[in-house]
Amino acid sequence: MSIHIVALGSECPGGVGPGEEIMGQGQLQGGLLWSYLGHGALVGPCDLESSMHNPAFMEYSSLVFGDVTVVVRDCPSWDLLDSDWASVRKVLEQADILVIKYSVTDKLAFQQVRNGYAPRLRPLLRHWGVPVILVAIGARLNDEGPPCTCPLCASDWSSCVPHSEGLQLSRDLGATYLELPSLNHVFVGRYFGSVLEYFMIQCLKHKAKERPEKRRGNKVNDLRPPHLEQPARLPPIRVEESSFSQDMQWLLERGVQFADVAFYAGDSGKELGWAHAAVLCAVSPYFRQLLLGPKTRERPQSRCVCRERDGGPNSLLSNWDGAIIDDMPRSEAHSTGRLSRLVVKDPLLCMCLWETLMFIYRGAWEWDHLQEALEEKLKNTLAAAQLIERIRCLIGKEKGPRDTPSARAAQLGPQTLVNLFNSPLYSDVIFMVQGSVLPAHRAVLVARCDVMAAMFSGKYAEARSRVVPIHGVSSDTFLSFLEYLYTDSCCPASVLQAMAVLVCAEMYQVKRLQHLCEVCVCAYLQSMPSRELSSTGISVIRLLRRAKCHNAEQLYIWLLHFIANNYLIFSHKPDFLELSGQCGRFFLNVVNCIKAITR
Repeated sequence: MSIHIVALGSECPGGVGPGEEIMGQGQLQGGLLWSYLGHGALVGPCDLESSMHNPAFMEYSSLVFGDVTVVVRDCPSWDLLDSDWASVRKVLEQADILVIKYSVTDKLAFQQVRNGYAPRLRPLLRHWGVPVILVAIGARLNDEGPPCTCPLCASDWSSCVPHSEGLQLSRDLGATYLELPSLNHVFVGRYFGSVLEYFMIQCLKHKAKERPEKRRGNKVNDLRPPHLEQPARLPPIRVEESSFSQDMQWLLERGVQFADVAFYAGDSGKELGWAHAAVLCAVSPYFRQLLLGPKTRERPQSRCVCRERDGGPNSLLSNWDGAIIDDMPRSEAHSTGRLSRLVVKDPLLCMCLWETLMFIYRGAWEWDHLQEALEEKLKNTLAAAQLIERIRCLIGKEKGPRDTPSARAAQLGPQTLVNLFNSPLYSDVIFMVQGSVLPAHRAVLVARCDVMAAMFSGKYAEARSRVVPIHGVSSDTFLSFLEYLYTDSCCPASVLQAMAVLVCAEMYQVKRLQHLCEVCVCAYLQSMPSRELSSTGISVIRLLRRAKCHNAEQLYIWLLHFIANNYLIFSHKPDFLELSGQCGRFFLNVVNCIKAITR
C-alpha cells in the first residue's frame, strides 16, 4: 500500500519565482516533509508512480510503518496554478493528504495564497474530502528583541502573518492548523509528524476497507489484530428524566411525618388529609394568607367568580376558629411541632381535596389531567368546570380571554418551589456550612434525597436538631446542591464548581444531579479551543482520577476518549505520565491497535 502526499507552498520567505529553479537538492533537504522522512528518502519518482510523474513537482519517496510507501510531490511555486492548472489538478486528484506551507515572515505571499488560490482550492477539497494540513513555518520578527514565537504577539503584524489570519485560512479550507517556529526534530518529528501520522493511519484504514480481502491459504486459526473503531463523536452522557413530580407526589402520599397542615370538612369536622405548609404557600397566595398570619393578609386582586359572590378565599377555606392551633391530635408517626388546621367549606373542594392537593404538589400545571380526574370523581362536567375555576382562584391564576383547558396556567413544574429556596419561610432546619446559614425545609429534602430522608427520619441527631452542621463541603457547593433539590436544575459556573457539586451529589446519592454535573464538565471542556486546552490550568488527568474515585463512570469513559482524541495536547503534560492501571492499559491498547492495523 502507498500514500500520496502533495505539498504546496514554500517554507522560505520569498518562495520560488517564475523562471527560477523549482527546487534544488539543498533546498529539498531543508524542507518540511524531507526533514520528517529523514535520510531514508529517495529523490525521483517511485517505480509504481512513474506514469504520473509531473516535472513541475519534485518527487521523492520513503517507507513508513515498516512497509508502507509514502510518495511526496512537493511544489513550492503557487504560479503553477495559473500556468498549468490542468496538470496540477490531476496531481491533486490523486492526493491522499494535502500539505500547504507558508512562511510567517512572508506576508505578501500569504495574502496571495489566501485571496487568489485558496478560493480555487476550497470547492475541490470539499468535493474530494482530502485531509489538509496548513503549516505556518518560522518565527515572527520583533524589533525589540529576538524573534517572537508567540502567536498572539501583535508587534510584527505589519510584516508577518499573525496567528489569527492563519487560523482563519485553515477554517476556510477545513484544514488542521499547525505552527512550527523552526524545522528541528522536536517540531517536525513530534508535532508535525504526529498529526501527519494520524492522517496516514486513517488513510490506510480507509484503503483497507475498500480493498477486497485476499487471504492466503485460508488460515482460519490466525490471530487477527484487535479492531478499533474510530468514534464519530465522543460517547454521550445519559441523564435520567426528571422525577420532581413523582418525588412531590410521594411527599403528599407518605410524608405525613413532616406534615404541618391538617384539613377538616366544614360540615362534619371529619379529617380529610394532611399537607405541608411550605409547599402550599409556595404555590398558592391564598394559602399564604391563611397560614402566615395577619402580616401577609393582603388580598390579591382577582376577578374569580367565587370571590365576587362569596367574599374571597374564605368561601373555600378558613382557619379553625381563625387561629393556628398547636395542640391538635396527630398520628403517632407525626413529628411534634406547630400544626395548622384548615376547614374546607366548599363541598366540591371537600369531595376532591385529594385530587386538588395532588395537582398542587405535582407543580400546578397538569390542568388537563386534573380536569379528567375531577370529571371522573364528580360524574358531572358542569360541577368539574366550576371546581376548576375555584382551584384557579385558589392558586391565584386568572383566566385570560382565550384560555383553553391545556393553557389555563403557566407550566410551573419544578419552579413552584423556587421561592422556598434559601428562604426562612416555614423553614424547619438550618444548615451551618463554613459559617454560612442556609435555611431549608425537611419536607422538600426528604422527598428529593434518600440520604436526607434517612437522616431526618431515623434515630439520628439531625432528626431532633434544628441546626445541622455540614462538613467537607464549601458553602457555595452545598447551596448549589440545595438549589437542585428545590428547582430540579443545576448550572455550575466552571468546571471545578461542577466537579465539586458532583462530589456532593455522590455523597448524598443524587444520581441525576451527578449526571447533570458530568454533562456540564463535558460541555465546558468541549467548548475550549485547542490553544486554550493546552494552556489551561485545569488538569484533565486529575478530573479523570476524581471521576473514577467518585463513581462518575460516564464522565470517566468520556474523559478517556477526550484525552485520546486530543493526545497531542495531553501527552506533553507532566501529569500524563501519572496515568496507570486501567487508564494506562486503555492508551496502551489504542497504540497497539493502531500498530496492528497498519501492519
